[in-house]
Amino acid sequence: MQTQKARVATGIEGLDSILGGGFPQGRLYLLEGPPGSGKTTLSLQFLLHGLSKGERCLYITLSETADELREVANAHGWSLDGLDLFELASAEEALGDGRMQSVLHSWEVELDETVKLILGEVERIKPHRVVFDSLSELRLLSQDPLRYRRQILSLKQFFAPKSATVVLVDDMTASGEERDGQLHSLCHGVVSLERLTLDFGPARRRMHVQKLRGVNFTAGYHDMTIREGGLEVFPRLIASDHHAKFKVLLPSEGRRRTADQLDL
Repeated sequence: MQTQKARVATGIEGLDSILGGGFPQGRLYLLEGPPGSGKTTLSLQFLLHGLSKGERCLYITLSETADELREVANAHGWSLDGLDLFELASAEEALGDGRMQSVLHSWEVELDETVKLILGEVERIKPHRVVFDSLSELRLLSQDPLRYRRQILSLKQFFAPKSATVVLVDDMTASGEERDGQLHSLCHGVVSLERLTLDFGPARRRMHVQKLRGVNFTAGYHDMTIREGGLEVFPRLIASDHHAKFKVLLPSEGRRRTADQLDL
């Protein structure tokens, strides 16, 4: 009999309810959504919840600076103390003049060396939770869809024996065919965020879990909002999950019977 894999709570009550307790531990997940949909906020909450439980957590940022992440955290009253950060600027400094050689294309050197630096940081820190933000930079460095897919696959194989729960963030700048084909099939689960601009009133945010292998999750769209203190998710209500017995008054008999006693 196969034992159920331990769950990693995200720290967002509504999302954990949708996922049935959190993400299965030690897998690779995709968090996708356009700019402004709440990806960074969710990612930080996921890592900070791990920190609160004494876990080592690593935020790999190739699209935002550490200062920008701290601004987001400050807006929610969070502290990033204890969170390990690796930003693209660190890779740029380490690459130095190596990018100026003419034997290989510069993007080949940048991709290989950047990935090598990232994996070296993971080996050094040995984190329990990792956020990789964002894949658009890795896609640009790869230049070729096949090379990009192989790079994502190599990341998956690298993390597999380490029991780290990894969230890959994608801003959906690639075409639909390239994005879905390269990522959805490789990841253990996919969470999509949306930001809808309506004709009237404030923008509406929602999420849905597109897949989560081996787990009974709550499918469909779930409303959410970003408030001071983080992202709040409101799981959709399913009538069959909230059935309860009720009393029915029968005027002809002048007495009550339970619904189970009635032939309705």
